[in-house]
Amino acid sequence: MARVLALEPWYGGSHKNFLDGLQKHSSHDIRTITMTARFWKWRMQGGSVTLARKALQIDDSFEPDVILATDMVNLPGFLALTRQRYANLPVIMFFHENQLTYPLAEGQKRDYTYGYINYLSCLAADRVVFNSQFHFDEMLENLPALLKQFPDYTHLNTVQEIRSKSSVLHLGMDLQAHDQYAEYYSPHRWGPGMEPPIVLWNQRWEYDKNPEGFFRLMNRLDDAGHKFRLILAGEHFEEQPYGFDKAFERYADRILHYGYAENFEEYSRLLHRADIVVSTSIHEFFGIALQEAIYCGCHPFLPNGLSYPELIPSSLHKPLLHAPVLYDDEEQLFQYMASVLKGEERPLPVSTLRQISEALDWRTHVEKYDRVIEELIGERAAVIA
Repeated sequence: MARVLALEPWYGGSHKNFLDGLQKHSSHDIRTITMTARFWKWRMQGGSVTLARKALQIDDSFEPDVILATDMVNLPGFLALTRQRYANLPVIMFFHENQLTYPLAEGQKRDYTYGYINYLSCLAADRVVFNSQFHFDEMLENLPALLKQFPDYTHLNTVQEIRSKSSVLHLGMDLQAHDQYAEYYSPHRWGPGMEPPIVLWNQRWEYDKNPEGFFRLMNRLDDAGHKFRLILAGEHFEEQPYGFDKAFERYADRILHYGYAENFEEYSRLLHRADIVVSTSIHEFFGIALQEAIYCGCHPFLPNGLSYPELIPSSLHKPLLHAPVLYDDEEQLFQYMASVLKGEERPLPVSTLRQISEALDWRTHVEKYDRVIEELIGERAAVIA
């Protein structure tokens, strides 16, 4: 059993779920050092000081074999401040997102300080792991442009160095925790005399998920006379997008739930109750919320790009007997949705939908994470020998 020191300065949302799941299911002994999920810029700039001080205070009875850091960690800063104790440990850097290509809201200008921190952390790590192939490709393709902004000593060759030690490992999720609410599986049948289907939004209420595109779609379907009900869940922060307020006014009598689910049971029941889940995202490094909804029996309509195609088996990209899953543009999404709402095409069976996501359940998927940890420790041991 290896001893792992895990660093997470943004202990909230998907970062928290990932770390908790890994710690719970891994065969290794994982000790975590965390900070609250707020002030993300300050976490990247100054979080390494707090993380380092906490790490140096760990009892000597726990001597880690490897460090696992996530993308909000200023890894060079942490390693410099803990060199007296952890200088010789191998490091895995895991990227949930990166600050070089993370989409900006309209009117914002990118501060490349944070993308450069990600770059330096990649250089300092022994192994770099991305949560999707899309994420891997996007960041590595954009690194040269970042480095070319500087007047000299750009070290463009380091991009290949980072690529050579990078790999892709999809996120693990505690999907089986949803099984206890499986009695809410929708039969995916609707028609004359039956309740209209339920369309789900369970993503963050933020610009990169493009809720405006989602409501354009629903308004167009409504204008065309298609019947549906809505569940509008998902996390939102200080300001919610204007589209949600307008949707509440227009669809109040058809909205079955509005706002953030207060606990896991409520959230899972909402997923099981819904029939269709739609993504109109303009950017997605992975897509946990969509995977959860699919596992719970929602037929997905997803953009044919970003991280989605790699997470959907190729045989289901355009299934012969059921509705498509991936769409190319808003017009195609409208046509696909209309055909399902009219009953011209059938959603995928619940058993098929579950198979899309179930390989990501921590109970089996954790073996891949454990293997990365073991391989890195073995490589370091071979070098020392």
